[in-house]
Amino acid sequence: MNDTDSRPTIPMDMASIKTNEKADDKFRVYTEESGTPQRVIDHYRDMRINHTVTFYKKMERKYDFSNKSYRQLMTIEEAFAELENYVDSSDPDLDLPNMLHLLQTAEGIRRAGHPDWMQLTGLLHDMGKIMFLWGDGNDGQDGYSPNGKQWALGGDTFVVGCRIPDNAVVLPEFNALNPDMSDPRYNTEYGIYSPHCGIDKLMFAWGHDEYMYRMLVANECSLPREALDMIRYHSAYPWHDKGAYKHLMAEEDEERIEWVKLFNRFDLYTKDEGNDIKLEDTWPYYKNLCEKYGLGGKLRW
Repeated sequence: MNDTDSRPTIPMDMASIKTNEKADDKFRVYTEESGTPQRVIDHYRDMRINHTVTFYKKMERKYDFSNKSYRQLMTIEEAFAELENYVDSSDPDLDLPNMLHLLQTAEGIRRAGHPDWMQLTGLLHDMGKIMFLWGDGNDGQDGYSPNGKQWALGGDTFVVGCRIPDNAVVLPEFNALNPDMSDPRYNTEYGIYSPHCGIDKLMFAWGHDEYMYRMLVANECSLPREALDMIRYHSAYPWHDKGAYKHLMAEEDEERIEWVKLFNRFDLYTKDEGNDIKLEDTWPYYKNLCEKYGLGGKLRW
């Protein structure tokens, strides 16, 4: 029996995960009244306007890995260097470089004694934001400008190709701005999908999750499926946090969602602007994990 044979236990005591005194209900607050930065609200409006079936397919073509395609060859460490100054404009809880968030997540998972593959997943999970190297503001992938459009890099993802659930997304007042919600092919409960078709058949709004999942698969890493699910679906808050899309889930997805929920506890509650971790202090440990799971040397990005 290995580490991934059964459903995980989801921690309910966030104090055991957090490194600060921030109250649980002060994370992920998305209202103007609560002081959510305007950049975050604008980001979600842009996401709702621009994420459509057509845009997903455009990004799928742009970031194709078939036939050994790639945009750049880099090691994981070189990719980290590129991400050093990237700050996620969609995150109301952290105004520090995304690299620090990755280290905080990985080290939180490590402190909790979870398997090394999950620790490495914590370090890698947001690296898909590296797409900003090949994107621009027109496609919501501007990571260079202080106020650049990043609506196709980060943020909560929803399924395109069916109705956006008002009761499961943040800032649902923007749903009506989505062009697909005026298209009868896409604006029903099932849209283009079949009942219980399975989570892998769904097209979640394109972002760093989907890109990084595809990158890891293309490079034939040996991380378990649970790790790949954590990376591919960690931003799908309407699914793993609010219970949306149950009518589209397959039976096996009931276990898979539990692993994503476990990962989410560390992704969210380890955010701490006072907990500074340096890559150089921890890299030897994680470099060994990269090599263990087939992610050493130059990789296709």
